[in-house]
Amino acid sequence: MQKKVFQLLVDNTSGVLSRISGLFSRRGYNIESITAGVTADPRFTRITIVASGDEDILDQIEKQVAKLEDVRDIKELKPETSVYRELVLIKVKTGPEQRQGVISVADIFRAKIIDVSAESLIIELTGNLAKVDAFLSLLEGYEILELARTGTTGLGRGTDNITYLS
Repeated sequence: MQKKVFQLLVDNTSGVLSRISGLFSRRGYNIESITAGVTADPRFTRITIVASGDEDILDQIEKQVAKLEDVRDIKELKPETSVYRELVLIKVKTGPEQRQGVISVADIFRAKIIDVSAESLIIELTGNLAKVDAFLSLLEGYEILELARTGTTGLGRGTDNITYLS
């Protein structure tokens, strides 16, 4: 099993995300994560999909998605030529005696404390998958009350592989 990150540029129309995810479910393909957001041009949405499978399945995914009517462009974002990020919000239960320990771990990872209450902290962390996973493993000694992850999003490095749509 391997993973690939696909970047799609699609028409910003209602139901486009549903049609793309429907293709995956109909064919039994697995989506590890999916993120979507409007681009600088409001006519288009950028979707990042992390999919897993063997090489044949991943090639088939790329071909099938490219055939969809709303899809204007699809490309693989390779790790060596791309930047990936994920955002995670973590609510950690902390009493006064634990608070400084959690803050110290957050500081090491350049995470931000974005909310403080008498019983908890909310931490915001942005980074690649390995950084997020390493941070979460260091919080295993604390009680995580809630966790929200955005999933992977990414862009290719440089200006060589930009798709211009008119």
